[in-house]
Amino acid sequence: MSDATLHATHQDPDDFAVQIADQIESFIVAVTEVAKGDEPDSAVPFLLLEFSQLMLAGGRLGAHEDILPDERYEPDLGPEPDVDELRERFAVILEPIDVYSEVFDPYEPRKAPVAARISDDIAGVITDLRHGMAHYRAGRTTEALWWWQFSYFSNWGSTASATLRALQSLVAHVRLDQPLPALDGLDTDQDLGEDALAEEAGQVMAEEIAGPLGLRTVR
Repeated sequence: MSDATLHATHQDPDDFAVQIADQIESFIVAVTEVAKGDEPDSAVPFLLLEFSQLMLAGGRLGAHEDILPDERYEPDLGPEPDVDELRERFAVILEPIDVYSEVFDPYEPRKAPVAARISDDIAGVITDLRHGMAHYRAGRTTEALWWWQFSYFSNWGSTASATLRALQSLVAHVRLDQPLPALDGLDTDQDLGEDALAEEAGQVMAEEIAGPLGLRTVR
């Protein structure tokens, strides 16, 4: 979608809403392109870049004063676009590094890590962002900003930051020439603590992402 279509009202490009919408639209378009699988070896570094940029938009929304919607009840947007195909594509592209362990709330004492999937995270973030974009494209700018800010705090912000940490860890293992532990056999329907996660760790082929980064093979 072109900028002319997205901003049919010719809004000021310096406007906060326009900038946030641009960042979110750019993320949606870029991640959808990565999901096509044309360059699977570059998926991880591309996703690292896109999630890093998305978190800038999230930080701006989080630092902004509370945004209140114009209407008491959210207008009906109809059925949500299906993201199952996108999720499945990323599950294939990212295998065997799709599953990672995450602590959901660092301020909850002794909270055990749980298993998560990058492919699930991407689908969830895209769903939240598209929901707000539907409002934005319909001309309900305040509603869109309210939804993006609210869902940043309640859902996609923590999900995207966890995904970013996982992606950063993957690239760091390659750049530092450190073998990457694989969570072989670990799945998201298991409730495992730190010891169990450590026991599940094995050896993963980190060289799958070393090539596109121009790095030496991990041994």
